[in-house]
Amino acid sequence: MNKPQPPSTSNFIKQIIEADLASGRHQTVVTRFPPEPNGYLHFGHAKSIVLNFGLAELYGGRCNLRFDDTNPEKEEQEYVDSILEMVKWLGYDYGTALYASDYFDFMYECAEHLVSAGLAYVDSQSPEQMQHNRGSFTEAGRNSPFRDRTPEDNLKLLREMRDGRHADGAHVLRAKIDMASPNINMRDPALYRIKHAEHHRTGSKWCIYPMYTYAHPIEDAVEGITHSLCTLEFEDQRPFYDWLLDNLAAGGLLKRPLPQQIEFARVNLTHVALSKRKLIQLVEEKHVDGWDDPRMPTLAGARRRGYTPEGFRLFAERIGVSKANQTIEFSVLEDCMREVLNEAAPRRMAVLDPVKLVIENYPADLNEMVEVPNHPQKPELGKRKVPFAGVLWIEREDYQEVPPKGYFRLYPGNMVRLRYGYVVKCLGYDKSSDTVRCEYLPDTRSGTPGAEKVKVKGNIHWVSMKHAHRADVHLYDRLFREAEAGEMEGLNPDSKRTVVAKLEPALRDAQPGAPLQFERHGYFVADAGSGAFNRTVTLRDSWAAGKPA
Repeated sequence: MNKPQPPSTSNFIKQIIEADLASGRHQTVVTRFPPEPNGYLHFGHAKSIVLNFGLAELYGGRCNLRFDDTNPEKEEQEYVDSILEMVKWLGYDYGTALYASDYFDFMYECAEHLVSAGLAYVDSQSPEQMQHNRGSFTEAGRNSPFRDRTPEDNLKLLREMRDGRHADGAHVLRAKIDMASPNINMRDPALYRIKHAEHHRTGSKWCIYPMYTYAHPIEDAVEGITHSLCTLEFEDQRPFYDWLLDNLAAGGLLKRPLPQQIEFARVNLTHVALSKRKLIQLVEEKHVDGWDDPRMPTLAGARRRGYTPEGFRLFAERIGVSKANQTIEFSVLEDCMREVLNEAAPRRMAVLDPVKLVIENYPADLNEMVEVPNHPQKPELGKRKVPFAGVLWIEREDYQEVPPKGYFRLYPGNMVRLRYGYVVKCLGYDKSSDTVRCEYLPDTRSGTPGAEKVKVKGNIHWVSMKHAHRADVHLYDRLFREAEAGEMEGLNPDSKRTVVAKLEPALRDAQPGAPLQFERHGYFVADAGSGAFNRTVTLRDSWAAGKPA
Protein backbone atom coordinates (compact mmCIF):
# COMPACT_ATOMS: atom_id res chain seq x y z
CA MET A 1 0.00 0.00 0.00
CA ASN A 2 1.26 3.50 -0.84
CA LYS A 3 2.06 5.76 2.10
CA PRO A 4 -0.96 7.93 2.95
CA GLN A 5 -0.66 11.49 1.72
CA PRO A 6 -2.21 14.43 3.56
CA PRO A 7 -4.64 16.83 1.88
CA SER A 8 -2.60 19.09 -0.39
CA THR A 9 -5.12 21.85 -1.08
CA SER A 10 -4.85 24.98 1.02
CA ASN A 11 -7.64 25.53 3.52
CA PHE A 12 -8.54 27.70 6.49
CA ILE A 13 -7.57 25.00 9.01
CA LYS A 14 -4.03 24.87 7.67
CA GLN A 15 -3.84 28.65 7.87
CA ILE A 16 -4.87 28.56 11.55
CA ILE A 17 -2.34 25.82 12.32
CA GLU A 18 0.48 27.63 10.53
CA ALA A 19 -0.31 30.88 12.37
CA ASP A 20 -0.28 29.05 15.73
CA LEU A 21 3.08 27.45 14.97
CA ALA A 22 4.55 30.75 13.75
CA SER A 23 3.40 32.62 16.87
CA GLY A 24 4.80 29.97 19.19
CA ARG A 25 1.41 29.17 20.69
CA HIS A 26 2.10 25.52 19.87
CA GLN A 27 5.39 23.75 19.23
CA THR A 28 3.74 20.77 17.56
CA VAL A 29 0.36 19.77 16.18
CA VAL A 30 -1.84 17.20 17.88
CA THR A 31 -5.19 16.28 16.35
CA ARG A 32 -7.63 13.50 17.13
CA PHE A 33 -10.23 11.29 15.48
CA PRO A 34 -12.87 10.68 18.18
CA PRO A 35 -15.53 8.17 17.04
CA GLU A 36 -18.30 6.96 19.32
CA PRO A 37 -18.23 3.13 19.37
CA ASN A 38 -21.95 2.84 18.66
CA GLY A 39 -21.93 2.16 14.93
CA TYR A 40 -19.87 1.55 11.81
CA LEU A 41 -17.74 4.20 10.14
CA HIS A 42 -19.10 5.73 6.93
CA PHE A 43 -17.87 7.94 4.06
CA GLY A 44 -18.07 11.08 6.22
CA HIS A 45 -15.78 9.51 8.79
CA ALA A 46 -13.30 8.72 6.01
CA LYS A 47 -12.93 12.44 5.29
CA SER A 48 -12.41 13.19 8.99
CA ILE A 49 -9.82 10.43 9.33
CA VAL A 50 -7.87 11.62 6.29
CA LEU A 51 -8.08 15.25 7.45
CA ASN A 52 -6.97 14.66 11.05
CA PHE A 53 -4.26 12.11 10.36
CA GLY A 54 -3.14 13.96 7.23
CA LEU A 55 -2.71 17.32 8.96
CA ALA A 56 -0.82 15.76 11.85
CA GLU A 57 1.50 14.04 9.38
CA LEU A 58 1.96 17.21 7.32
CA TYR A 59 3.12 19.24 10.33
CA GLY A 60 5.16 16.48 11.96
CA GLY A 61 2.73 15.95 14.83
CA ARG A 62 0.47 13.13 15.85
CA CYS A 63 -3.18 12.16 15.65
CA ASN A 64 -4.88 10.27 18.47
CA LEU A 65 -7.55 7.69 17.80
CA ARG A 66 -9.84 8.07 20.79
CA PHE A 67 -13.15 6.38 21.45
CA ASP A 68 -15.76 8.63 23.05
CA ASP A 69 -17.35 5.77 24.97
CA THR A 70 -19.57 7.77 27.32
CA ASN A 71 -22.90 6.10 26.50
CA PRO A 72 -22.72 2.48 27.71
CA GLU A 73 -26.22 1.50 26.55
CA LYS A 74 -25.34 1.94 22.86
CA GLU A 75 -21.69 0.89 22.75
CA GLU A 76 -20.26 -2.50 21.87
CA GLN A 77 -16.83 -4.04 21.42
CA GLU A 78 -17.91 -5.07 17.92
CA TYR A 79 -17.95 -1.41 16.89
CA VAL A 80 -14.59 -0.74 18.54
CA ASP A 81 -13.00 -3.61 16.61
CA SER A 82 -14.55 -2.48 13.33
CA ILE A 83 -13.37 1.11 13.76
CA LEU A 84 -9.81 0.02 14.56
CA GLU A 85 -9.82 -2.20 11.49
CA MET A 86 -11.11 0.55 9.19
CA VAL A 87 -8.58 3.15 10.34
CA LYS A 88 -5.80 0.63 9.67
CA TRP A 89 -7.35 -0.19 6.29
CA LEU A 90 -7.25 3.49 5.34
CA GLY A 91 -3.51 3.30 5.96
CA TYR A 92 -3.02 5.18 9.22
CA ASP A 93 -0.96 4.16 12.24
CA TYR A 94 -2.71 5.36 15.40
CA GLY A 95 -0.30 3.75 17.86
CA THR A 96 -2.34 2.85 20.94
CA ALA A 97 -6.08 3.55 20.88
CA LEU A 98 -7.35 5.83 23.65
CA TYR A 99 -10.74 5.86 25.36
CA ALA A 100 -12.85 8.49 27.11
CA SER A 101 -13.43 5.88 29.82
CA ASP A 102 -9.71 6.08 30.62
CA TYR A 103 -10.45 9.54 32.04
CA PHE A 104 -13.67 8.87 33.96
CA ASP A 105 -11.95 9.33 37.32
CA PHE A 106 -10.47 12.66 36.31
CA MET A 107 -13.74 13.82 34.77
CA TYR A 108 -15.47 13.13 38.05
CA GLU A 109 -12.75 15.05 39.92
CA CYS A 110 -13.44 17.98 37.58
CA ALA A 111 -17.16 17.71 38.34
CA GLU A 112 -16.56 17.92 42.09
CA HIS A 113 -14.36 20.98 41.49
CA LEU A 114 -17.10 22.72 39.51
CA VAL A 115 -19.63 21.95 42.23
CA SER A 116 -17.35 23.21 45.00
CA ALA A 117 -16.63 26.40 43.02
CA GLY A 118 -20.34 27.09 42.59
CA LEU A 119 -20.13 26.45 38.84
CA ALA A 120 -22.34 23.35 38.80
CA TYR A 121 -25.37 22.06 40.69
CA VAL A 122 -27.54 18.97 40.97
CA ASP A 123 -30.96 19.48 39.40
CA SER A 124 -33.82 17.27 40.57
CA GLN A 125 -36.41 18.35 38.01
CA SER A 126 -37.97 15.73 35.79
CA PRO A 127 -36.70 15.60 32.20
CA GLU A 128 -40.01 17.10 31.07
CA GLN A 129 -39.69 20.02 33.52
CA MET A 130 -36.09 20.64 32.45
CA GLN A 131 -37.10 20.71 28.79
CA HIS A 132 -39.98 23.09 29.51
CA ASN A 133 -37.82 25.50 31.54
CA ARG A 134 -35.03 25.49 28.98
CA GLY A 135 -37.00 27.93 26.83
CA SER A 136 -36.69 28.24 23.07
CA PHE A 137 -34.87 30.24 20.43
CA THR A 138 -37.27 33.13 21.05
CA GLU A 139 -37.90 32.67 24.76
CA ALA A 140 -35.32 32.78 27.55
CA GLY A 141 -34.99 29.82 29.89
CA ARG A 142 -36.11 29.79 33.50
CA ASN A 143 -33.92 28.95 36.47
CA SER A 144 -34.41 25.56 38.07
CA PRO A 145 -35.89 25.68 41.58
CA PHE A 146 -32.83 23.65 42.62
CA ARG A 147 -30.29 26.05 41.10
CA ASP A 148 -29.48 27.75 44.41
CA ARG A 149 -28.63 24.64 46.39
CA THR A 150 -25.46 25.14 48.39
CA PRO A 151 -22.21 23.66 47.12
CA GLU A 152 -22.24 21.37 50.14
CA ASP A 153 -25.70 20.01 49.33
CA ASN A 154 -24.79 19.61 45.65
CA LEU A 155 -21.59 17.76 46.51
CA LYS A 156 -23.47 15.41 48.84
CA LEU A 157 -26.06 14.64 46.13
CA LEU A 158 -23.40 14.18 43.45
CA ARG A 159 -21.60 11.63 45.57
CA GLU A 160 -24.86 9.80 46.24
CA MET A 161 -25.46 9.72 42.47
CA ARG A 162 -21.96 8.32 41.97
CA ASP A 163 -22.54 5.67 44.63
CA GLY A 164 -25.74 4.39 43.00
CA ARG A 165 -28.17 5.67 45.65
CA HIS A 166 -30.58 7.28 43.17
CA ALA A 167 -32.60 5.95 40.25
CA ASP A 168 -32.03 6.78 36.61
CA GLY A 169 -33.45 10.21 35.83
CA ALA A 170 -33.80 11.28 39.47
CA HIS A 171 -31.05 13.90 39.27
CA VAL A 172 -28.76 15.53 36.72
CA LEU A 173 -25.57 17.49 37.29
CA ARG A 174 -25.73 20.77 35.35
CA ALA A 175 -23.28 23.57 34.70
CA LYS A 176 -24.32 26.89 36.26
CA ILE A 177 -23.96 29.41 33.46
CA ASP A 178 -26.88 31.55 32.18
CA MET A 179 -30.46 30.41 31.59
CA ALA A 180 -31.12 33.63 29.65
CA SER A 181 -28.28 33.09 27.18
CA PRO A 182 -29.28 33.47 23.51
CA ASN A 183 -27.22 30.30 22.91
CA ILE A 184 -29.40 27.48 24.21
CA ASN A 185 -26.29 25.34 24.70
CA MET A 186 -25.17 27.74 27.45
CA ARG A 187 -28.42 27.42 29.42
CA ASP A 188 -27.02 25.29 32.22
CA PRO A 189 -26.13 22.24 30.08
CA ALA A 190 -26.16 18.79 31.64
CA LEU A 191 -22.77 17.37 32.67
CA TYR A 192 -23.65 13.99 34.24
CA ARG A 193 -26.71 11.73 34.19
CA ILE A 194 -27.50 8.65 36.22
CA LYS A 195 -27.28 5.40 34.27
CA HIS A 196 -27.25 2.07 36.04
CA ALA A 197 -25.69 0.42 33.01
CA GLU A 198 -22.81 -1.94 32.36
CA HIS A 199 -19.97 -0.32 30.43
CA HIS A 200 -18.05 -2.41 27.89
CA ARG A 201 -14.72 -1.40 29.49
CA THR A 202 -15.39 -0.24 33.07
CA GLY A 203 -18.10 -2.78 33.88
CA SER A 204 -20.37 -1.74 36.75
CA LYS A 205 -17.92 0.67 38.40
CA TRP A 206 -19.93 3.75 37.50
CA CYS A 207 -23.60 4.61 38.01
CA ILE A 208 -23.20 8.07 36.47
CA TYR A 209 -21.78 8.86 33.05
CA PRO A 210 -20.57 12.17 31.60
CA MET A 211 -22.40 13.82 28.75
CA TYR A 212 -20.48 13.89 25.48
CA THR A 213 -20.32 17.71 25.46
CA TYR A 214 -18.71 17.65 28.92
CA ALA A 215 -16.36 14.74 28.32
CA HIS A 216 -15.05 15.74 24.92
CA PRO A 217 -13.29 19.00 25.87
CA ILE A 218 -11.69 17.37 28.91
CA GLU A 219 -10.41 14.48 26.80
CA ASP A 220 -8.91 16.94 24.31
CA ALA A 221 -7.17 18.88 27.06
CA VAL A 222 -5.80 15.83 28.89
CA GLU A 223 -4.34 14.51 25.63
CA GLY A 224 -2.79 17.86 24.71
CA ILE A 225 -4.86 18.23 21.54
CA THR A 226 -3.94 21.51 19.86
CA HIS A 227 -6.61 21.67 17.17
CA SER A 228 -9.90 19.87 17.80
CA LEU A 229 -11.59 19.55 14.42
CA CYS A 230 -15.39 19.13 14.51
CA THR A 231 -18.19 19.34 12.00
CA LEU A 232 -20.36 22.46 11.82
CA GLU A 233 -23.15 21.22 14.10
CA PHE A 234 -20.73 21.65 17.01
CA GLU A 235 -20.19 25.35 16.31
CA ASP A 236 -22.86 26.39 18.82
CA GLN A 237 -21.21 24.12 21.40
CA ARG A 238 -17.87 25.95 21.17
CA PRO A 239 -18.73 28.60 23.83
CA PHE A 240 -19.39 25.81 26.35
CA TYR A 241 -16.23 23.98 25.22
CA ASP A 242 -14.21 27.13 25.99
CA TRP A 243 -16.13 27.94 29.21
CA LEU A 244 -15.49 24.50 30.65
CA LEU A 245 -11.79 24.38 29.81
CA ASP A 246 -11.16 27.95 30.97
CA ASN A 247 -12.78 27.27 34.35
CA LEU A 248 -10.94 23.98 34.84
CA ALA A 249 -7.65 25.66 33.92
CA ALA A 250 -8.39 28.53 36.32
CA GLY A 251 -8.93 25.91 39.03
CA GLY A 252 -5.56 24.36 38.34
CA LEU A 253 -6.90 21.09 36.88
CA LEU A 254 -5.71 21.76 33.30
CA LYS A 255 -2.64 23.34 31.78
CA ARG A 256 -2.61 26.06 29.16
CA PRO A 257 -2.52 26.47 26.20
CA LEU A 258 -5.90 24.84 25.89
CA PRO A 259 -7.24 23.06 22.80
CA GLN A 260 -8.93 25.12 20.10
CA GLN A 261 -12.14 23.79 18.56
CA ILE A 262 -12.40 24.42 14.81
CA GLU A 263 -15.48 23.53 12.78
CA PHE A 264 -15.67 22.46 9.15
CA ALA A 265 -18.48 21.28 6.88
CA ARG A 266 -19.31 17.60 6.94
CA VAL A 267 -19.50 15.53 3.75
CA ASN A 268 -22.89 15.43 2.06
CA LEU A 269 -23.15 13.24 -1.04
CA THR A 270 -25.92 12.89 -3.58
CA HIS A 271 -27.67 9.50 -3.70
CA VAL A 272 -26.26 8.63 -0.25
CA ALA A 273 -27.81 8.59 3.23
CA LEU A 274 -25.28 9.10 6.01
CA SER A 275 -27.57 9.70 8.97
CA LYS A 276 -27.29 6.98 11.60
CA ARG A 277 -31.08 6.69 11.73
CA LYS A 278 -31.36 5.93 8.02
CA LEU A 279 -28.42 3.54 8.02
CA ILE A 280 -29.94 1.58 10.91
CA GLN A 281 -33.27 1.54 9.09
CA LEU A 282 -31.67 0.18 5.93
CA VAL A 283 -30.13 -2.70 7.89
CA GLU A 284 -33.00 -3.49 10.27
CA GLU A 285 -35.66 -3.42 7.56
CA LYS A 286 -33.39 -5.60 5.39
CA HIS A 287 -33.22 -3.23 2.44
CA VAL A 288 -29.55 -4.27 2.38
CA ASP A 289 -27.66 -7.38 3.45
CA GLY A 290 -26.03 -6.00 6.58
CA TRP A 291 -23.63 -3.21 7.50
CA ASP A 292 -20.98 -4.43 5.05
CA ASP A 293 -23.35 -4.67 2.09
CA PRO A 294 -21.36 -3.16 -0.82
CA ARG A 295 -24.19 -0.69 -1.43
CA MET A 296 -23.92 0.74 2.08
CA PRO A 297 -21.90 3.97 2.55
CA THR A 298 -20.00 2.32 5.39
CA LEU A 299 -16.26 1.78 5.11
CA ALA A 300 -16.86 -1.94 5.68
CA GLY A 301 -19.22 -1.94 2.69
CA ALA A 302 -16.85 0.20 0.63
CA ARG A 303 -13.95 -2.18 1.19
CA ARG A 304 -16.10 -5.14 0.16
CA ARG A 305 -17.22 -3.27 -2.94
CA GLY A 306 -13.60 -2.65 -3.94
CA TYR A 307 -13.24 1.01 -3.03
CA THR A 308 -9.64 1.76 -2.08
CA PRO A 309 -7.95 3.79 0.67
CA GLU A 310 -6.08 5.71 -2.03
CA GLY A 311 -9.41 6.61 -3.64
CA PHE A 312 -10.77 7.99 -0.36
CA ARG A 313 -7.62 10.03 0.19
CA LEU A 314 -7.85 11.45 -3.32
CA PHE A 315 -11.54 12.25 -2.70
CA ALA A 316 -10.74 14.11 0.54
CA GLU A 317 -8.07 16.12 -1.27
CA ARG A 318 -10.33 16.91 -4.20
CA ILE A 319 -13.32 18.18 -2.21
CA GLY A 320 -11.12 20.14 0.21
CA VAL A 321 -12.22 21.66 3.51
CA SER A 322 -14.93 24.28 3.75
CA LYS A 323 -16.86 26.29 6.34
CA ALA A 324 -19.99 26.19 4.16
CA ASN A 325 -22.21 23.17 3.85
CA GLN A 326 -22.25 21.74 0.37
CA THR A 327 -23.45 18.62 -1.37
CA ILE A 328 -20.88 16.74 -3.44
CA GLU A 329 -21.96 14.80 -6.50
CA PHE A 330 -21.51 11.07 -5.92
CA SER A 331 -19.76 10.93 -9.29
CA VAL A 332 -16.82 12.83 -7.73
CA LEU A 333 -16.19 9.91 -5.37
CA GLU A 334 -16.64 7.42 -8.21
CA ASP A 335 -14.22 9.36 -10.43
CA CYS A 336 -11.60 9.28 -7.66
CA MET A 337 -11.98 5.51 -7.42
CA ARG A 338 -11.75 5.15 -11.21
CA GLU A 339 -8.60 7.26 -11.31
CA VAL A 340 -6.88 5.10 -8.71
CA LEU A 341 -8.17 1.80 -10.06
CA ASN A 342 -7.21 2.62 -13.64
CA GLU A 343 -3.60 2.70 -12.48
CA ALA A 344 -3.76 -0.26 -10.12
CA ALA A 345 -6.14 -2.80 -11.64
CA PRO A 346 -4.89 -5.58 -13.97
CA ARG A 347 -7.17 -6.25 -16.96
CA ARG A 348 -9.14 -9.45 -17.42
CA MET A 349 -11.76 -10.68 -19.89
CA ALA A 350 -15.26 -11.42 -18.65
CA VAL A 351 -18.55 -11.99 -20.47
CA LEU A 352 -21.50 -10.89 -18.34
CA ASP A 353 -24.38 -11.55 -20.76
CA PRO A 354 -23.10 -14.56 -22.72
CA VAL A 355 -24.14 -15.89 -26.07
CA LYS A 356 -22.28 -18.72 -27.79
CA LEU A 357 -20.08 -18.00 -30.79
CA VAL A 358 -19.01 -20.94 -32.99
CA ILE A 359 -16.13 -20.55 -35.45
CA GLU A 360 -17.20 -23.13 -38.01
CA ASN A 361 -13.87 -23.50 -39.83
CA TYR A 362 -11.70 -23.61 -36.71
CA PRO A 363 -10.24 -27.11 -36.11
CA ALA A 364 -12.33 -28.89 -33.49
CA ASP A 365 -9.31 -30.41 -31.74
CA LEU A 366 -7.23 -27.23 -31.68
CA ASN A 367 -6.62 -25.21 -28.50
CA GLU A 368 -4.26 -22.24 -28.61
CA MET A 369 -2.83 -19.91 -26.01
CA VAL A 370 -2.84 -16.23 -26.91
CA GLU A 371 -0.73 -13.65 -25.12
CA VAL A 372 -2.68 -10.88 -23.43
CA PRO A 373 -1.19 -7.84 -21.63
CA ASN A 374 -2.07 -7.52 -17.95
CA HIS A 375 -2.26 -3.74 -18.31
CA PRO A 376 -2.06 -2.07 -21.75
CA GLN A 377 -0.50 1.11 -20.28
CA LYS A 378 1.95 -0.75 -18.05
CA PRO A 379 4.08 -3.22 -20.02
CA GLU A 380 6.16 -3.82 -16.90
CA LEU A 381 3.22 -5.82 -15.50
CA GLY A 382 3.85 -8.42 -18.19
CA LYS A 383 1.52 -10.68 -20.12
CA ARG A 384 -0.53 -13.79 -19.45
CA LYS A 385 -1.65 -16.66 -21.65
CA VAL A 386 -5.38 -17.12 -22.28
CA PRO A 387 -6.83 -20.23 -23.96
CA PHE A 388 -8.52 -19.77 -27.34
CA ALA A 389 -10.73 -22.37 -29.05
CA GLY A 390 -13.40 -22.71 -31.71
CA VAL A 391 -16.37 -22.21 -29.37
CA LEU A 392 -16.40 -18.99 -27.38
CA TRP A 393 -18.63 -16.86 -25.21
CA ILE A 394 -19.19 -13.28 -26.35
CA GLU A 395 -21.44 -10.50 -25.11
CA ARG A 396 -24.98 -10.71 -26.44
CA GLU A 397 -24.87 -7.02 -27.34
CA ASP A 398 -21.95 -7.75 -29.69
CA TYR A 399 -24.30 -9.28 -32.26
CA GLN A 400 -27.13 -7.49 -34.06
CA GLU A 401 -29.24 -9.01 -36.80
CA VAL A 402 -30.05 -5.55 -38.13
CA PRO A 403 -27.31 -3.20 -36.91
CA PRO A 404 -27.95 0.46 -36.15
CA LYS A 405 -25.83 3.12 -37.82
CA GLY A 406 -22.29 3.22 -36.45
CA TYR A 407 -22.42 -0.37 -35.16
CA PHE A 408 -19.07 -2.05 -35.91
CA ARG A 409 -19.46 -5.37 -34.16
CA LEU A 410 -20.96 -8.64 -35.39
CA TYR A 411 -23.77 -8.74 -37.91
CA PRO A 412 -24.20 -10.92 -41.02
CA GLY A 413 -21.32 -10.31 -43.43
CA ASN A 414 -19.29 -8.04 -41.11
CA MET A 415 -15.80 -8.76 -39.81
CA VAL A 416 -14.38 -7.98 -36.36
CA ARG A 417 -11.25 -8.89 -34.46
CA LEU A 418 -11.55 -11.17 -31.48
CA ARG A 419 -9.39 -9.23 -29.06
CA TYR A 420 -5.79 -10.55 -29.04
CA GLY A 421 -6.93 -13.36 -31.38
CA TYR A 422 -8.19 -13.64 -34.95
CA VAL A 423 -10.36 -11.69 -37.35
CA VAL A 424 -13.70 -13.45 -37.86
CA LYS A 425 -16.48 -12.92 -40.39
CA CYS A 426 -20.06 -13.25 -39.18
CA LEU A 427 -22.20 -15.79 -41.05
CA GLY A 428 -25.38 -15.23 -39.05
CA TYR A 429 -27.31 -16.38 -36.00
CA ASP A 430 -28.98 -19.73 -35.28
CA LYS A 431 -32.01 -18.95 -33.17
CA SER A 432 -32.75 -22.59 -32.29
CA SER A 433 -29.36 -23.03 -30.56
CA ASP A 434 -28.88 -19.37 -29.60
CA THR A 435 -25.55 -19.37 -31.44
CA VAL A 436 -23.70 -16.77 -33.45
CA ARG A 437 -21.93 -18.40 -36.42
CA CYS A 438 -18.60 -17.18 -37.81
CA GLU A 439 -15.55 -18.24 -39.76
CA TYR A 440 -12.04 -17.09 -39.00
CA LEU A 441 -9.15 -15.89 -41.12
CA PRO A 442 -6.18 -18.12 -40.10
CA ASP A 443 -3.49 -15.59 -41.05
CA THR A 444 -4.82 -12.78 -38.82
CA ARG A 445 -3.77 -13.92 -35.36
CA SER A 446 -2.66 -10.88 -33.32
CA GLY A 447 1.09 -10.52 -33.01
CA THR A 448 1.94 -12.63 -36.07
CA PRO A 449 3.38 -11.31 -39.36
CA GLY A 450 0.67 -9.97 -41.67
CA ALA A 451 -2.01 -10.07 -39.01
CA GLU A 452 -2.92 -6.41 -39.58
CA LYS A 453 -3.40 -6.69 -43.35
CA VAL A 454 -7.11 -7.18 -42.82
CA LYS A 455 -8.49 -3.91 -41.44
CA VAL A 456 -11.59 -4.05 -39.23
CA LYS A 457 -13.31 -1.41 -37.10
CA GLY A 458 -14.71 -3.71 -34.43
CA ASN A 459 -12.77 -5.39 -31.64
CA ILE A 460 -14.65 -7.57 -29.13
CA HIS A 461 -13.63 -9.60 -26.09
CA TRP A 462 -14.43 -13.28 -25.55
CA VAL A 463 -13.90 -16.26 -23.27
CA SER A 464 -13.28 -19.83 -24.37
CA MET A 465 -16.36 -21.89 -23.53
CA LYS A 466 -14.33 -25.00 -22.72
CA HIS A 467 -12.08 -23.13 -20.29
CA ALA A 468 -14.46 -20.56 -18.84
CA HIS A 469 -14.82 -20.00 -15.11
CA ARG A 470 -18.49 -19.63 -14.21
CA ALA A 471 -19.22 -17.22 -11.36
CA ASP A 472 -21.88 -14.91 -9.99
CA VAL A 473 -21.16 -11.24 -10.59
CA HIS A 474 -23.00 -8.64 -8.51
CA LEU A 475 -23.61 -5.42 -10.41
CA TYR A 476 -23.94 -2.73 -7.75
CA ASP A 477 -25.29 0.73 -8.38
CA ARG A 478 -26.43 3.72 -6.33
CA LEU A 479 -28.72 2.80 -3.47
CA PHE A 480 -31.07 5.77 -3.89
CA ARG A 481 -32.61 6.87 -7.18
CA GLU A 482 -32.85 10.55 -6.36
CA ALA A 483 -29.93 12.87 -5.66
CA GLU A 484 -31.42 13.76 -2.28
CA ALA A 485 -31.49 10.42 -0.49
CA GLY A 486 -34.70 10.50 1.49
CA GLU A 487 -37.07 7.84 2.68
CA MET A 488 -36.98 4.15 1.80
CA GLU A 489 -39.54 4.66 -0.99
CA GLY A 490 -36.73 6.30 -2.97
CA LEU A 491 -34.51 3.22 -3.03
CA ASN A 492 -33.18 2.19 -6.42
CA PRO A 493 -34.68 -1.25 -7.25
CA ASP A 494 -31.72 -1.91 -9.54
CA SER A 495 -29.04 -1.13 -6.95
CA LYS A 496 -28.04 -4.80 -7.08
CA ARG A 497 -28.33 -7.19 -10.01
CA THR A 498 -26.67 -10.59 -10.12
CA VAL A 499 -25.65 -12.28 -13.36
CA VAL A 500 -23.98 -15.60 -14.04
CA ALA A 501 -20.88 -14.63 -15.97
CA LYS A 502 -18.28 -16.48 -18.01
CA LEU A 503 -14.78 -15.46 -16.98
CA GLU A 504 -11.33 -16.19 -18.27
CA PRO A 505 -9.78 -19.06 -16.28
CA ALA A 506 -7.20 -16.87 -14.48
CA LEU A 507 -10.07 -15.41 -12.45
CA ARG A 508 -10.52 -18.72 -10.63
CA ASP A 509 -7.57 -17.66 -8.49
CA ALA A 510 -8.54 -14.01 -7.98
CA GLN A 511 -7.55 -12.78 -4.53
CA PRO A 512 -10.33 -11.19 -2.47
CA GLY A 513 -9.87 -7.45 -2.24
CA ALA A 514 -7.44 -7.20 -5.17
CA PRO A 515 -8.81 -4.78 -7.82
CA LEU A 516 -9.46 -5.95 -11.37
CA GLN A 517 -10.78 -4.37 -14.52
CA PHE A 518 -13.18 -6.49 -16.54
CA GLU A 519 -12.52 -5.07 -20.00
CA ARG A 520 -15.40 -2.88 -21.24
CA HIS A 521 -17.41 -3.46 -18.04
CA GLY A 522 -15.71 -1.67 -15.19
CA TYR A 523 -13.74 -2.39 -12.04
CA PHE A 524 -14.45 -5.45 -9.93
CA VAL A 525 -13.21 -7.28 -6.87
CA ALA A 526 -13.50 -10.87 -5.71
CA ASP A 527 -15.84 -11.14 -2.72
CA ALA A 528 -14.19 -12.93 0.19
CA GLY A 529 -15.65 -16.36 0.87
CA SER A 530 -18.45 -16.33 -1.71
CA GLY A 531 -16.61 -16.97 -4.99
CA ALA A 532 -18.58 -14.09 -6.51
CA PHE A 533 -17.31 -10.79 -7.90
CA ASN A 534 -18.57 -7.34 -6.95
CA ARG A 535 -18.61 -4.41 -9.33
CA THR A 536 -16.81 -1.48 -7.75
CA VAL A 537 -17.59 1.15 -10.37
CA THR A 538 -18.31 1.32 -14.08
CA LEU A 539 -15.71 2.57 -16.56
CA ARG A 540 -17.69 5.78 -17.07
CA ASP A 541 -20.31 7.77 -15.24
CA SER A 542 -23.48 6.39 -16.81
CA TRP A 543 -25.67 8.54 -14.51
CA ALA A 544 -24.36 11.74 -16.11
CA ALA A 545 -26.21 10.79 -19.29
CA GLY A 546 -29.33 9.84 -17.34
CA LYS A 547 -28.71 6.13 -17.88
CA PRO A 548 -27.96 4.31 -14.62
CA ALA A 549 -25.64 1.33 -15.08
